[in-house]
Amino acid sequence: MMTLKLNKLVIGTVTLLVSIIFIPSCKNYLEVAPISSFGPEYVFSNVGNADKAVLGAYSYLGGDNGYGIRLSMYYPYDNDEMMGQGATPYPDNERRDIAHYNVNAGNTQLSNPFSQLFKGVEMSNICIYNIPKMNMYNSGTDAQKKQLKKLYGEALTLRAQYYFELIRNWGDLPARYLPASFETELYKAKSDRDEIYDHLLDDLATAEDIVPWKSQAGTTNERITQGAVRGLRARIALFRGGYSLRVSRQMERGSDFKKYYQIAYDECNKIIQSREHNLNPSFQSIFKDGLDAHVQGPYGEIIWEIGMSGGASSYGDSKLGYYNGPRLNGSTGNGALTILPTYFYSFDANDTRRDVTCAPFNVSATGVIQPRTLQTMVDGKFRRNWITGALTSTAQYLGVNWPVLRYSDVLLMFAEADNELNNGPTPAGIAAFEKVRLRAFNQNAGLIGTTPTAYLSFFDAIVKERKMEFGGEGIRKYDLIRWNLLGQKLADTKAELAKMAVSAAPYDMLPKMMYFQDNSTSVIYLNSLYNPAPTTAPANSVGVTWIGSGITSTISTYYAVNFTANKSELLPIPQSAIDANPLLTQDYGY
Repeated sequence: MMTLKLNKLVIGTVTLLVSIIFIPSCKNYLEVAPISSFGPEYVFSNVGNADKAVLGAYSYLGGDNGYGIRLSMYYPYDNDEMMGQGATPYPDNERRDIAHYNVNAGNTQLSNPFSQLFKGVEMSNICIYNIPKMNMYNSGTDAQKKQLKKLYGEALTLRAQYYFELIRNWGDLPARYLPASFETELYKAKSDRDEIYDHLLDDLATAEDIVPWKSQAGTTNERITQGAVRGLRARIALFRGGYSLRVSRQMERGSDFKKYYQIAYDECNKIIQSREHNLNPSFQSIFKDGLDAHVQGPYGEIIWEIGMSGGASSYGDSKLGYYNGPRLNGSTGNGALTILPTYFYSFDANDTRRDVTCAPFNVSATGVIQPRTLQTMVDGKFRRNWITGALTSTAQYLGVNWPVLRYSDVLLMFAEADNELNNGPTPAGIAAFEKVRLRAFNQNAGLIGTTPTAYLSFFDAIVKERKMEFGGEGIRKYDLIRWNLLGQKLADTKAELAKMAVSAAPYDMLPKMMYFQDNSTSVIYLNSLYNPAPTTAPANSVGVTWIGSGITSTISTYYAVNFTANKSELLPIPQSAIDANPLLTQDYGY
C-alpha cells in the first residue's frame, strides 16, 4: 500500500509555509523555526509542487501528536467499550488522567496535539488560499485545471478534519480561514462551534463537486476522494445536529437539528447510490489484510485511512499495534487499552466482530497464543501477529494506518438520519442497518440473536450496533457525547462491572476458568464462554483464571473514576495556548 511519505521538497515547503506566518516575539503556540528557502510563489507555480504542498497538509494527521497515538488512543477513552491504561502511577498528569477524566489544563499530553492540529489548519489554509490563485487553476489545460481543483478540494477537506477534531475535543475555538500572515488580528477570541461547523459544511459542499470518486481518482485510500468528502460532511452534520457541552455548562443541541440530519442523510445516500464503496464480506479482512498487512482490497470499505510510514514520532508513523493490542512474549508492547469485560459479553456468541475486536492473549515470537484473563483483555483490530513484519520486531512504530471512515459507518449514519427524520425507520434505513449486521453474522440472518424491534427503539438498536461495529476505532466516546449519553453509559457500565465481579445475574453462569488449546497460533476455546468451567482441565490445554479480582482491583478502581457530567465531555484548552493568547478563555469548569 502506498503511503504519503514526505520528500525533502515537501518538508521544506511545509516548514517554510508554516513558519513564515509567525512573529517570533509573540510566543505563538504554533511557532516553528524556518529551515527552507521555498516561498509560496515557487511552491504554487505548478501542479507538482502544489501537490507536494497538499501532501504537507496531510502530514499533520500522523505521528505521536496526531492519529499515530494521542488522537487515536489517548483521547477517545474511557468509554463503554474500553478503558485507557489503568496501572499506577495515577494520577500521572498525562494519558491516564485523560482517560479517566482527571485532566487539567497543564496535562503534558494536551499542548502538542492541540498545536499540531492548528498547524494542519494553517497548512490547509495556505493551500486553500494559494491554489485558486494559480494561473493554471483557470487558464491551464483541462488536465491541470482538473488536478488543481481536486487539490483545492482535498485542502478544504483536510481543514474540515482538523477543525472537526479540535472542536469535538475542545469545543469553541478561534476560527481562522486565511493564512495567518493575512490575518489582521494578532489574537483571536473563540468563535461559536456552530458557526465553524457551518463554514466547514459549506466548504465540503464545494469540495464534493471537484474531488473525484475513488474509481476516477486512481489513488489509494490514503488520499481523499469524493466518498471521504461526503462521508466527513455527513459526520460533521450529525455532530452539528447533536448535543455538545456549551459555555452554559449544559449539554445542548440546536432547535434546527433536523436540518443537519437531512444533510447527513443526503450525503450518505449519495455514497450508497454511487456504488463506489461496499462492505468487505469479511469483517476480519478489513483489519488483518487491509490495515495490518497493507493490502489494498477491491471493496473500498475503508473510504479514507491516514497513511503512516517512516518510523518517526514527529510526523508520519503510528504506534498502532505497539501501544495497544497483544504484546509480544508478554513484554514487548504496552497492551495499554483494556477491553471491558462487559463489552466482550455484549457481543452475541455468533457475532464475528467479537474475536476481531477483542484479543484475550499475547503472542510469542513464533506466533503461539499466550492467553490473558478476561479483565486484562486487549483490543485486537491492530494486533502484532497480523502486522506485516512486526511479530519479531521491538520497534514502536509499525506503519499501521488509522481508519478515518469506513463504509459501514456511512450505512449506519444513513440509518440513524433516516430514523430521526421520519420518527422511525423507513425500509431503506432498516436495509442499511441490516447490511452491517448481516456481514457480522456471515450473511446468516438465522444467527442474529436480536431483531431491531426487540430494542426499545430503532435508535437504541443503532446505539448498540455502532458500539459493536467500531470498537477501538476512536468513535464511541464522541458518538455518546453527541447523543448526550456518555455519563449514562459510563454509569451503566460501572454497575454491570460490579455485578460481574460478584457473579450476580446475568453473569452468574460465566466460567471462572477458561481453557485454550495449547501451542496454538489462533484462539481456540476448549470450554464454553457462557457456562461454568469443567472440573477437569481438557487435554492439551492452557488455562487462565477468567473472571477474577482484577475487575475490582484494577478496572473499577480506575475506569472513568473522575468523570463529571457537564465538564468531562470536553478537554481543557492547554495552558500554553491560554498563556499565548490573552483572548482565549478556559471554560466548562476547568
